Amino acid sequence: MPTDERLTLSIDCGGLYIKSCVLDDAGTMHSKPNRMETPYPLSPERFLETISEIAASLPLAYRATVGMPGMVRHGVVISTPHYMTKGGPRTRIDPELKDAWSGFDAQDAISKRLNMPTRVLNDAEVHGAGIISGSGYEVVITLGTGLGFAIFYGGVLSPHFEFSHATVRRGTTYDTWIGEHERRRLGNTFWSRRIRTLVEELRPVFYWDRLYIGGGNARCIRQSDLDRMGDDVVIVPNSAGVAGGVRAWTLEQHK
Repeated sequence: MPTDERLTLSIDCGGLYIKSCVLDDAGTMHSKPNRMETPYPLSPERFLETISEIAASLPLAYRATVGMPGMVRHGVVISTPHYMTKGGPRTRIDPELKDAWSGFDAQDAISKRLNMPTRVLNDAEVHGAGIISGSGYEVVITLGTGLGFAIFYGGVLSPHFEFSHATVRRGTTYDTWIGEHERRRLGNTFWSRRIRTLVEELRPVFYWDRLYIGGGNARCIRQSDLDRMGDDVVIVPNSAGVAGGVRAWTLEQHK
């Protein structure tokens, strides 16, 4: 099958699920969105095998975009806490997996495995690429297994930092405080109020022109809480995590 030079393979790797599809340059899907459970334990080699299997099941593209959780700099994994664990989120870190992932050049490895140009970014950065206007200071938060975070200024991606690991309450990190486990424990009503509190506390820190909230759990925010957050806060569809796979290729990055 010849490679279609209009198509981009977009893979959104999360702590619980890996979602994928193939898009043309206009962002139109040329395959049904796929979703599979993230396999654990997940070594870099098993990760590459999983990416290969996904690519083989979809229309042949000429390039790939992969978003993954954790600190990723220029395609190299600095830390990816979910994937360093024995059984996924909220399980203990495996020292061997931690060593295997630390410094792993995911971008180069995936490019060679798929034999196509590949861009690997933090998953929130890919998500943001699909939704930002490209004007002003724009912050992106994704709500899923944990908290994803990205900043763009004038459409340029700022260096990533793991805001989710900052301490928020009694030694609890933001990742834990507003993650999926807490949403289930609290229920959507109280969890939604917690998201409103999060936004109120972050606004004087970042003074964004616009805050985008996406990810699978963004739909669980109650309209009453959203109304109180202000007009500078926008809820975006979770599909942006995949659709950003095309626009990620045009992103400029601060060095």
